[in-house]
Amino acid sequence: MKNKYNLYLSLLFIAAISSCSKDGDKIYLSELQSNELMATADKVVLSQENAKQQVLSFSWTTQALTVSNPDMKAPNIISTFMQISTQQDFTSNVAESSESNLSRVYTGAELNTIAKNLGLKADEATPLYFRLKSSVGNNMDPVYSNVLTVNVTPYSIDMSVGFILDSKHTDTGFTLYSPASNGVYTGFMGATSWYNFFLKEGDGTIWGNDPVSGAPFAIASTSDAWNCWFPGQGGCYYVNFDTNKKEWSSLYLLTLSVSGDIAGDMTFDRPNVKWTYVFTATSTNSIKIKLSATGNQYNYATGTNDAAAISTPFAFAQQPDGTLILANQAGDITVPVPAKGECTLTLDLSNPKEWKCSVTAGSDVPVVIPKYLYLPGIDDGISGSWTFDNYLTLYDEDNLAYAGVVNVNSLWGYAFNIEKDNWGDKYTIATGDAYSGTIVFQGSNNIPAPEPGLYLFDVSLKGLTYNLTRVGEEIYISGLNDAWTFDTVLPATETPGVYSGTITVNAASSWGFQIHLDTSWKRYFGGSSGNLYYKGSNITDDASLSTGDHQMTVDLIHGTYSFK
Repeated sequence: MKNKYNLYLSLLFIAAISSCSKDGDKIYLSELQSNELMATADKVVLSQENAKQQVLSFSWTTQALTVSNPDMKAPNIISTFMQISTQQDFTSNVAESSESNLSRVYTGAELNTIAKNLGLKADEATPLYFRLKSSVGNNMDPVYSNVLTVNVTPYSIDMSVGFILDSKHTDTGFTLYSPASNGVYTGFMGATSWYNFFLKEGDGTIWGNDPVSGAPFAIASTSDAWNCWFPGQGGCYYVNFDTNKKEWSSLYLLTLSVSGDIAGDMTFDRPNVKWTYVFTATSTNSIKIKLSATGNQYNYATGTNDAAAISTPFAFAQQPDGTLILANQAGDITVPVPAKGECTLTLDLSNPKEWKCSVTAGSDVPVVIPKYLYLPGIDDGISGSWTFDNYLTLYDEDNLAYAGVVNVNSLWGYAFNIEKDNWGDKYTIATGDAYSGTIVFQGSNNIPAPEPGLYLFDVSLKGLTYNLTRVGEEIYISGLNDAWTFDTVLPATETPGVYSGTITVNAASSWGFQIHLDTSWKRYFGGSSGNLYYKGSNITDDASLSTGDHQMTVDLIHGTYSFK
């Protein structure tokens, strides 16, 4: 309709000019001419290895409408489409894409997806036909370019696995499974409160939340799709992701009960998607158990409303070959016991293709110590939103102490969150002010923000304390050339957190050197291989540097250093 409307306006424009011309003058719009299409290859063999590489390119000649009056210029209202078909006459089985440039490049993955959608068989060379279709409106006959033939050998696409991506389309390593490769993916996920994600199919199609309706659990594969998100309850979810219905659902399992020869409530290990239960084995005979739960079902109808969630029974059973399946009623599960005494029953749900139930000797309940501590809200005055982009790094495991330098500009205060994208598990203020104090787990008040600027954060989750120190306009190198002074200074650059200056190496220092934030000897970084570590081992890279002057650059926010 847009092209038709533009053509209509263009003709009115020409008619208006004609009416102003003297009697007898006529102005004509030229006919649309066909393009000449050219390709870089006439055969392409696709594989997983060249999936991300450019494997086939097309270019074509330009088109332009002209007006018979040289003083006039015709508007650009030409629409161009690349057509691909398995039929040389393009009567059926045609894929079409809109083109706005004079060339088109296909990666291996893109061309393989097109081949799959057009019905080509994997590992067989099949001719695909390419041409351009151009038109100046829906009511005008299009013109076509020459037809080019490219023999394409596609590779097999595994549509049985759905890959879970984070909010930035990065692979998380977790998957869902579609046994029939029919676009319905299921499996268990360990999700944090309001965890958001995308799902990528084997052919590269990425699914997210439908941007049109905006409704939770409605999905779409458009480029502007949002991330999908879980409800506010963090824990174990059984997910059904249906790309055919364009909906997904999640069944939240608050607890999982084991009964039979042993009985109790299992503990969920969310990062590893496992349930565990420690018990005392009286013999090495196999135990017979049942696993069951009552979950809360969230779907398109309920949204993420906890009150609307549907109470749903949930259970496992064991098939004759020993594999576990879902069941309406809990079935007997037989598990070998390796030793007497303390043992751990583990239900491993991390692989959606194969769930495993096993018993190991000893207490095998994992203690997970987060490597990073995230600070959502710390820079919303810069970024405009609350993100998990800023974090502190664990430097003292015994005291669960974290440190890092952050460029602060916070409008509403912030929190210390123990996991990326987990909004619920956080530490907030108990007592104190913007620069020091105590924290409490899942409190109600944000930690107040200091004045905008660069700060060193030092936080202990064991001691439940936090301290902020303002970082100045220069930092100090001590220990270089075995001189433990603060004479070598690196000034701040225009980039917050980045310092750069000249250092002089006379000889390798005996003990390495340190980067100090001030002259107190209390706040310093060590490091190796270009990475900084708060209160870490001394840097010894000076041993590999030639004597003389070198440019040293230190990025305190990202924890790196380099020499030139």
